[in-house]
Amino acid sequence: MNVISMKLKLTLHELGISLMIGLIVGLLMSLVANAFVFGVAYFSGLRTDLILFPISIGGNDYSLTPLFVLPAAALLVVFVRKRLNIARFHGPADSIYAAHRTDNELDVKTGLGSTFIAFISASGGASVGQYGPLVHFGATMGSFFKRWFGASATTDIFIGCGVAGAISAGFNAPLAGVIFALEAILRHFSLRAVAPIAISSISASAFSHWLFGSNHAFRVEITNIDLLGLLPPVIMSGPIFGLIAVMFMLSMRYAARLATTSKLSPLPLALIAAIGCAGVGVFVPEVLGLGTSVVQSIVSGGTVPVDLSLLLVLKLFVTALCIGFGLFGGVFSPAIFLGAVSGAVLATLFSGYDVGNLSTILIVCGMAAVAAPVLGAPLAAVLIILELTLSYETAVIALITVVLSGIVANVLYGTSFFDRQLLDRGIDILRGRGHLKMMETPITDLAQNDFVQTSPTTRVKTGLDLLIKHNSSEIYIVDRNGKFAGKTTIVDMLRADPAAHMSALADLEQLSIKSDASLLQAIEVASTFVGESIPIIDRENNVLLGVVTESDLFTAYLDLQNNLIDIEKK
Repeated sequence: MNVISMKLKLTLHELGISLMIGLIVGLLMSLVANAFVFGVAYFSGLRTDLILFPISIGGNDYSLTPLFVLPAAALLVVFVRKRLNIARFHGPADSIYAAHRTDNELDVKTGLGSTFIAFISASGGASVGQYGPLVHFGATMGSFFKRWFGASATTDIFIGCGVAGAISAGFNAPLAGVIFALEAILRHFSLRAVAPIAISSISASAFSHWLFGSNHAFRVEITNIDLLGLLPPVIMSGPIFGLIAVMFMLSMRYAARLATTSKLSPLPLALIAAIGCAGVGVFVPEVLGLGTSVVQSIVSGGTVPVDLSLLLVLKLFVTALCIGFGLFGGVFSPAIFLGAVSGAVLATLFSGYDVGNLSTILIVCGMAAVAAPVLGAPLAAVLIILELTLSYETAVIALITVVLSGIVANVLYGTSFFDRQLLDRGIDILRGRGHLKMMETPITDLAQNDFVQTSPTTRVKTGLDLLIKHNSSEIYIVDRNGKFAGKTTIVDMLRADPAAHMSALADLEQLSIKSDASLLQAIEVASTFVGESIPIIDRENNVLLGVVTESDLFTAYLDLQNNLIDIEKK
């Protein structure tokens, strides 16, 4: 009975913690996400209404406003970045990495600063998104709340709550928020994580609806779907959407690499991005900012006053320029924009195919199929479509294009834009938490000094006495300065002259581990080892820092696996 009572108390405690975490993080994200979205919309409206130096070319009227507003925003971005001492902007990739580490506390100042800079960039008209910065803001706040509450829940759960709340409040899509946090960020579906993340996502949506009204990122209404008739064009479109996603990701990486190799400081880079984007925006203002109104117009069948193929190319160019050259922001909104435009272009190619709602279906499928490979969240992308359209058939069709697009993108590029960002930093997130933990655990943490050692001038007979005394079969030869002079075994010593010096038996070819090696590297070294222990040596000065046994390595590995099971399965 006492056992049942204790389990009941523990369960109620877990539920209470989940409810508290979810409600607090959900409320915060509903406030921040809506403030960000409405704030960007407000300043974008001011920018659009501001007409500076109007010009007329070929009977068309243009405004030079972007050439003044965007460079001003770039200057403000560089100023804030310098004042906050942000060496590198933080985004969803950092959230993913933090969720896979044990010491996963995110830098609050850099996280908040990056979000604020993204707000400035988007408000000024840079071709960037808003959801990526909000996702990282949610992850940063989750990490902060973990330190503040000190709750028993692990930090990755707090991070997942913040991420789910951001997506839920931003899209008014609570199911997509939960799946995105679990699928793209945490990448595990433990029961312990689902409850607080679900509460956070649902409460963020509920608070948003209560405080700000029903606000969907896009409004899509689709009825009378001929699922069978739509299959041929949908199946043919899927790989094309995948190619567009790949071109989008490659262009951003190329721009970032170009900015790095240019050796220019953040100020000229940001101004180049601002002037380049503004120069295009003067003549094609549809490429500026988030592009939400353009996407809504395309989805609803409205008129876009520019050739769609040209709009697709220009949007891809200016987004890569802005993100690569330092006007920080998200990639989700641009991906949705590119998907909607490419879907509209494909709809014109299939105009002779007589099936109802084909144009709208391809546009919606394009939004999901281009965004999914970029984010690495195919299920979340489909759920967003489901919650935007409230149409099961549309979600099923979108799933087809998402799968086909994902196959193409995975082969040509990789699993996601964020995973590739981490891989460029030497972090292979696909290997999982175990691999990361072993890479981050220094072998010196396992080093022990319980080994037999002697000097090079010691006689072999004395060395044998030491081995017998300590019940050991190996002896390390170390000079008076602690430098490693070799290692030998009791078998070699029994064969040697008892009066010889130990230095004569020193084997410098023995397997050893560098002092800066990780647990993973040590295990790889030990895979071919036969013996009692392996020396850990500082290669710069050849000092013996300690030894490690195969038992130590196996124990550390098993402890790590048990910890991962506790995180990912329970």
